[in-house]
Amino acid sequence: MPHVLLAILALGCAVASVVWGRSARYRAKVVRRVESSSGDADLKRLARSDFTKDLHTTLLYAVLAASAAAGAATGSVTVTVAVAMLVLVPAGVSAVLGRNFVKEARLELNRSQLERRAQEVLVQEELAPKRWAERLAPEDLPAVEGFEVGRVYQPGSGLMAGDFYDLFSLGPTRLAAVIGDVSGHGIDPAITAFQAKYLLRVFLRQFRDPAQAIEELNAQMSAIGRNEEFISLCVAVFDTQAGTLRYASAGHPAAWLWHDKETQPLRATGPLLMLDPSGTYFSREIPLATDDLLLVYTDGLAEARSGDQLFGEERVAGMLRRDPGVAADVLCKSLLEAATDFSSGSITDDVAILAIRRS
Repeated sequence: MPHVLLAILALGCAVASVVWGRSARYRAKVVRRVESSSGDADLKRLARSDFTKDLHTTLLYAVLAASAAAGAATGSVTVTVAVAMLVLVPAGVSAVLGRNFVKEARLELNRSQLERRAQEVLVQEELAPKRWAERLAPEDLPAVEGFEVGRVYQPGSGLMAGDFYDLFSLGPTRLAAVIGDVSGHGIDPAITAFQAKYLLRVFLRQFRDPAQAIEELNAQMSAIGRNEEFISLCVAVFDTQAGTLRYASAGHPAAWLWHDKETQPLRATGPLLMLDPSGTYFSREIPLATDDLLLVYTDGLAEARSGDQLFGEERVAGMLRRDPGVAADVLCKSLLEAATDFSSGSITDDVAILAIRRS
């Protein structure tokens, strides 16, 4: 009976030795590849360590198989004990190399943690522009009773956007629409845009006149001390009870209003924000009727370029004039497509477009 058990043990150890031997062979190929192509010393060390451990395990099972087979074949206790003593050789190697194996395992763990953190950083870097865009130029705007709203936003070549728009209620009969653009690209203009957007919400609730709200915003943003940044901004307040549209613009490209079967430009009523802390602004009030449509956009649309020619404000107005009854969202998308087709290359600046029709 002991001989049968030893034979079974020998067979099992032989199979294990073959399995680990095949693994060691593949590990050897990895070592050769890493040695020839990588300059990473840690990576080479880990590859050699993996090969050494697999080779050591292969030899250990081979010795165990030989010991068990010798004992089963001879039935000699002396031979069995002598061969079994050979097991002490790989056991001793394990004792000697065990400390190195532990160090290398810790090194591999540390590398995997660093790689995971690096991957997390890369993911965050990829998500950051999208997250900023969702706050500054959200895809979903609130549904407002009595108004049809369209919007489109396309980021330029910069990593972070400085364009923004907003649409929110100021009361049961008053609706504010805002669009703005911070000069430059990157994280700093994006942060400035975020600050301006949400400060303006506060000031438009505090001051009934949009020009007053812009003056207060200009004073607050100028105090930040970013002399290299400027903001163009257009604010329109719809009052359905009074039947009026009241707007103010801080150096922003001309907005266009379809009213009384005509396209009217709504041009700047004051300088760029953060240009002069004491800059003054004024508002204009226009009658607002059913089916009137306000179209606002950032300069990336009008400044789409084909050679020396710009897409221009007049082309924007022309598209509104040709089909003033088109759905607001269709108008925004058509404008972006027209500017893209006009441009001799890709549009490198951010483009934001907002259209609001009183229905």
